[in-house]
Amino acid sequence: MERWRGVEGIPTKWGRCVVTIGVFDGVHRGHQQIIGRAVEKAAELGVPSVVLTFDPHPIEVIRPGSHPPMLTGQRYKADLVEELGVDVFCVLPFTVDFMRLTAEEFVHAVLVERLHTSAVVVGENFRFGNQGKGTVASLAEDGRRWGFSVEPFPLQGTSQTTWSSTYVRSCVSAGDIASANEALGREHRIHGVVVRGDRRGREIGYPTANLEPLPWSAVPADGIYAGRLVRGTGAKAELLPAAISIGTNPTFAGAERRVEAYVLDFDGDLYGEHVGLSFTARLRDTLRFDGVEPLVAQMALDVERTRELVAHPNG
Repeated sequence: MERWRGVEGIPTKWGRCVVTIGVFDGVHRGHQQIIGRAVEKAAELGVPSVVLTFDPHPIEVIRPGSHPPMLTGQRYKADLVEELGVDVFCVLPFTVDFMRLTAEEFVHAVLVERLHTSAVVVGENFRFGNQGKGTVASLAEDGRRWGFSVEPFPLQGTSQTTWSSTYVRSCVSAGDIASANEALGREHRIHGVVVRGDRRGREIGYPTANLEPLPWSAVPADGIYAGRLVRGTGAKAELLPAAISIGTNPTFAGAERRVEAYVLDFDGDLYGEHVGLSFTARLRDTLRFDGVEPLVAQMALDVERTRELVAHPNG
């Protein structure tokens, strides 16, 4: 899959293509179906498929200081999109000037002049252009003018809820990892760099990797989780079962919120590595214990439960 940034990244001799447009934060099951349909449409027409997305999140530019927690960084989002068979992942910088483009200007400057679009596949609630005045209906009208078709895709979900990035963020924020994972179609994952902590875990027999998450990461609610530490990307990624703690370490009167992972059966140095943490299940709330001994006893139970859920999921 090719990865472009900005309209400048589009090859000058680029031909026709099928485009799908959106922030696609999380690449949840609804997104997957929209993108999948774009890939199918491209195959039908014999042209490449393009996912067109934005960075930073448009809301941060429209209302500075209101950046939502992000379910996927751009690199991980691109990896997920690639798995869906897309040919090109194109990120457009969302600037103040870009925000001011009218819907008609966006269509002409990006879809027509640069991408030479044959067809566009978008969610039925798609809005675009300055103040969100562009709609699926106006896009279809532009398509008739400029020679591309528009296929609106119905919202997806269950009888109880519609899958959306906002819904998944709310589940993650509440610690409802089961519902978040169901909507995502995979385990929620955050990324960051392993940094040095206070090394207290090593002293009590449970050395942890302290993760400094990427900015704006959708970190789950405080609690103890079963999951995996992820080293590398794609098919070559190494998935290591881990018991993950999120919180302030109340037993030791901690004040700083931390994300720490005890990697089962691991003896090595992770400091400075860029890794991911995926969340399989929530085990319990973060608790304050009366001393180290009851804490260590509970950690042993957490590790055993993690082993059952992650290392031996069918056991």
